[in-house]
Amino acid sequence: MKKYSHKIAQIGSVVLGFVVALSPMLAFAQLHLPDAGGTGLSNTFGGATTLSGLILEVINIILALAGLIAVLILIIGGFRYVTSFGNEEAVGKAKKMIINAIIGIIIIILAFVIVRVVTNVFINPSNI
Repeated sequence: MKKYSHKIAQIGSVVLGFVVALSPMLAFAQLHLPDAGGTGLSNTFGGATTLSGLILEVINIILALAGLIAVLILIIGGFRYVTSFGNEEAVGKAKKMIINAIIGIIIIILAFVIVRVVTNVFINPSNI
């Protein structure tokens, strides 16, 4: 039984991880009620009804994906830094990866701010 306890603990931790990761989905399960008269699906992309709104939705999705990738690269760089075991070459590569990820995150945040400012000034001046 002792040799199986390690496997049982691993399986239990994976199951617990999935439960914790999926529990917010249960909280939002009843957030949106579909329209009873139709299919319940919107015929617009993200609620955008104009071409400029569609372009802004696409830009926001691209920026969000780029931010996610930059954060993942930051985490990978941190993991490589921690697991470099004092190897100077590996430490240097990990530091460079971390610095480049931070620079990327800053650029993505600035791009998001620029898109918001341009949107508020030129497309939706009533939101100022």
